[in-house]
Amino acid sequence: MSATEGGSVPSVLIVDDTPDNRLLLSELLKPLYRVQLAADGAEALAIANGEDKPDIILLDVMMPGVSGFDVCRQLKAKQDTRDIPVIFLTTLDAAEDETRGLVLGAVDYITKPISPPVVLVRVATHLRLKAAAEFLRDKNAYLEQEVVRRTVQTRTAQEVTILALTSLAEARDNETGNHIRRTQHYVKALADHLKDHPRFAAELDDATRKLLFQSAPLHDIGKIGIPDYILLKPGRLTPEEYEVMKTHTTIGRDALQRAEDQLGMNLPFLRLAKEMAHGHQERWNGSGYPEGRSGEDIPLSARLMAVADVYDALISPRVYKRGMPHNEATAFIAQRRGVDFDPDIVDAFLQLQGEFEAIARRFHDDVAGHSLHEGRAV
Repeated sequence: MSATEGGSVPSVLIVDDTPDNRLLLSELLKPLYRVQLAADGAEALAIANGEDKPDIILLDVMMPGVSGFDVCRQLKAKQDTRDIPVIFLTTLDAAEDETRGLVLGAVDYITKPISPPVVLVRVATHLRLKAAAEFLRDKNAYLEQEVVRRTVQTRTAQEVTILALTSLAEARDNETGNHIRRTQHYVKALADHLKDHPRFAAELDDATRKLLFQSAPLHDIGKIGIPDYILLKPGRLTPEEYEVMKTHTTIGRDALQRAEDQLGMNLPFLRLAKEMAHGHQERWNGSGYPEGRSGEDIPLSARLMAVADVYDALISPRVYKRGMPHNEATAFIAQRRGVDFDPDIVDAFLQLQGEFEAIARRFHDDVAGHSLHEGRAV
């Protein structure tokens, strides 16, 4: 039997108020282990709480001052000593005494007079069990760190993916960037405000609200599939051109779906991105596109984006229109409550209108863009 674990000799703390017992146990264990001695409970606690902690403790019960039971109780109450195995060595041989010791957290209970072979086997067994438990704790700690690391990597990959896709849209129409950022923050404000609303609480948990913020920039990703002569046209679209422009909702959803299919898994942030890309032009009364969905048949993420997107379209100056003042845009959204927009989301918008105005100022456009072509057909 090896006396070492990981290259070091395990230490055994012998606690007994009788010198002869300490000597007997010390002579028995010294050939195999590094032995520490304590004559009473107070000394035992001082050693166990010191820098040179024992790997296992052989503990007498009947001692003056602090009893062995009290020593064990105090050891198990502290995080840095609770994992030290305690074996009681005592003349108390009643079943209730043994039960009490084990309930306090001891790993074993040996009655005196001791059998040297039994003591050696019990000590070796519990040192091996302790080493195995420490290995598992270290392994679990490593796995927990690895999970955290992989989670950070996954989150970073999501953010990089969104940034790359958003950059593609901006490359096609380089004046859409601030619109993307404004709508992202509008959606976050709405979701945070509605997280405790009875209609929305189940869908707007912390994780979903974070994913909404991450995914919102992809709501117009389908515009990368619109021909330049329409996307970049510096004037009003013809009815035919407007029909082509409307396909950006389906183009965006399908592009994200293909990416998800190639990955071979369903990703929550892409689910929300698909919902917003495909459904943010749907209207509460069913008059929107691409499918004419109405009411709660429209995904919540798309209903949130609908308010954010239209508000931003109204206040943003473009080559074909002036930017509408905040108060007029707010009044327009209010008028369309229950017509174009979910009534409860409009109510939240009205309560947050000051925050919307602040977001618009924070991410204002320096130069009038030409990105929001919806509504330019006539």
